[in-house]
Amino acid sequence: MEYLRRLMRHNDAGIALSAGLLFVGCALSSESFLSAYNLFNISRIVAFSVLVALAQALVLVAGGMNLSVGAIGGLATITTGYCIQVLGLPGWLAALVALGIGGTAGWVNGVIITRLQINSFIATLATLFVFTGLVHGFSEGYAYTDIPREFTFLGRQKFLGLSNLFWTMGLVLLATHYGFRHTVFGRRLLATGGNQEAARLAGINTDRMILLSHVLSGGVGALAAVLWVSRMGSAQPATGKDWLITSFAVAIVGGTGLAGGRISALGLLLGAVIIVLIKNGLVMLEANVYYEQAFLGSIILLAVVVSRVRDLYGGRGGGS
Repeated sequence: MEYLRRLMRHNDAGIALSAGLLFVGCALSSESFLSAYNLFNISRIVAFSVLVALAQALVLVAGGMNLSVGAIGGLATITTGYCIQVLGLPGWLAALVALGIGGTAGWVNGVIITRLQINSFIATLATLFVFTGLVHGFSEGYAYTDIPREFTFLGRQKFLGLSNLFWTMGLVLLATHYGFRHTVFGRRLLATGGNQEAARLAGINTDRMILLSHVLSGGVGALAAVLWVSRMGSAQPATGKDWLITSFAVAIVGGTGLAGGRISALGLLLGAVIIVLIKNGLVMLEANVYYEQAFLGSIILLAVVVSRVRDLYGGRGGGS
């Protein structure tokens, strides 16, 4: 009994309970929910949602936000397609170039914010349009479709019934958990988001932390884009247009602190499961898909209220 009470006091207990109840509800409401194909498909969508949300959470935890996360994904997408189809580079090298482009785009955001002292909302809103313009200008609206079959291994194959994307995402979350729990950089980033002035007075170079958080955000966003190309078998310039709401929804539902200073790798996974199960459940129940955004908006609003109450009365939980 004491173990159960300790478990329920854990930061992610409520999210885990909600995800578990949703899973059971979906399983009971539809016979096809537990089919091998549906679980495989859910694992792909969850994995992708987690990576998009992590790209946002890495900036949120430092006390900022990244509105250009989808545009960075678009840049990485067309970079991957161009390197493979036009330059003839092997897939692994094209992926590395795309990751470099993502990190560079994040670095641009970080420099604008830290050197020019521009609010992250304004800075990334501006670069959202800049990066999107580069995507469409460079690709001229055309997709790169000559993607070799071997490049789709991660996106379309599975292991133990779950997508290879899911296992890749798991490795990234393990690295995230370790980074925030056991490294100096992770603790400094949490401190920067928790109280930037106090962190600065404690000797932490907060501008450097914020800059690096944006570089990491761009890199993770680019990774999500590369894996999306692997899944789709083509590099579409429209990739990333719908990432923004997903990035905030999953991150906030997953317990990432809006005011900074709190992130949970497990929470991000559970948040993605909740969002994906709700979408999946609406489809299986044949609900009006035009109301999907209203459902997601309501969930985000509820999560924001819970996060705010938690910050005011419960304190911040740090990283895990």
